[in-house]
Amino acid sequence: MNLDTVSCQSPTTAPAAGPFLRAAPEDLAYSLTLPAAPRSPGVARAVTRTVLPAHGLAEATDAVVQVVGELAACACRFSTTEVYVSLRYRDSALRVTVYDGHARHANAHLGAACDLYRRVSLRVLDRVVRACHGEWGIGGDRESGVGTRMWAVLPHAGASGYLSGDRTYE
Repeated sequence: MNLDTVSCQSPTTAPAAGPFLRAAPEDLAYSLTLPAAPRSPGVARAVTRTVLPAHGLAEATDAVVQVVGELAACACRFSTTEVYVSLRYRDSALRVTVYDGHARHANAHLGAACDLYRRVSLRVLDRVVRACHGEWGIGGDRESGVGTRMWAVLPHAGASGYLSGDRTYE
């Protein structure tokens, strides 16, 4: 079997005017399933660093990479099998959703303790999201029933100015 590596260029070797033209931000819709392993948050961050500039959102990369890494790391701590990461751009905001395999607790006290543990482990995420004037949470209306959903919404303007020095925490 011969592999033709000349006509199928990678994004790093293709000419700038080649088949890998920048996509619109509104076309940003990626999801991946990763093993619940120590290397997975790094993989999720690397994918995010690649797709944001490809959609003209390079200025939001620092904030979104931090959010993706924090959510993926938390999900990997709670799951024993795999985690699902989704990255979308809708209504001028970047939306990160992560599902892990840790089922929601039927006992309300255990569920509250579990959510508290998650929230405490996501202190850095909370600071980044606040700095971007966004919001985040655990669970929600569209709970899958199989695992736990964690999410963050970062307005494009807030994520773009994340490292500008304008850090107002409300």
